Amino acid sequence: MQNNKNIFKENSKINYNKQAEFYDERGDGKFVAPMYGEIINRILIEKPKKLLDVGCGTGNVLMKLKTNEEVQLYGLDISEKMIETARKRLGNKAELKVGDSENMAWEDNFFDVIVCNASFHHYPNPEKVLLEMKRMLKNDGTLIIGDPTAPVIFRPIINIYCKVSNNGDYRIYSKREIEELLMRCGFEPINFKMINCKSFAINAKIK
Repeated sequence: MQNNKNIFKENSKINYNKQAEFYDERGDGKFVAPMYGEIINRILIEKPKKLLDVGCGTGNVLMKLKTNEEVQLYGLDISEKMIETARKRLGNKAELKVGDSENMAWEDNFFDVIVCNASFHHYPNPEKVLLEMKRMLKNDGTLIIGDPTAPVIFRPIINIYCKVSNNGDYRIYSKREIEELLMRCGFEPINFKMINCKSFAINAKIK
């Protein structure tokens, strides 16, 4: 079963390695763009000193924070080409790593804020990712997730399609599903908001 789930990771890597050069101009990048405003506002409210963007892609969230000298920026993505693009854009403004969100290289209790924007639906083992985020987050830190969703009549169909497609998508979540998942992993979900009809944002604190 685990080997089957690893296919989603490999497909995500292949898909976004192909998309890296044009990601921000079309396709997935265009879908994600309306989410940035809400996610950045949530980050700024927290006033983090150290921030990690999990699934950072080409670095769009980090780019919007790079002139803020008060915050140290970190990013991780499974796609080598996406990280390569992010490094070209960010230079020495962020520490960027290629890696698996289930096993990240930073120490315990390190980050004030961990953000995961438009990446969570790719994770075939979401509990492992959340527990890894919890490990690295300070006790009073904040997790911010932004992700696609869909109305209840379409969501089951989309989730069936995710399982048979080769683009690396694994599952999209309803409000109840994402909140229950967070609670199972030791988080207290707060401030769920629909950004538009296709995406949401939610904060979470360690219980």
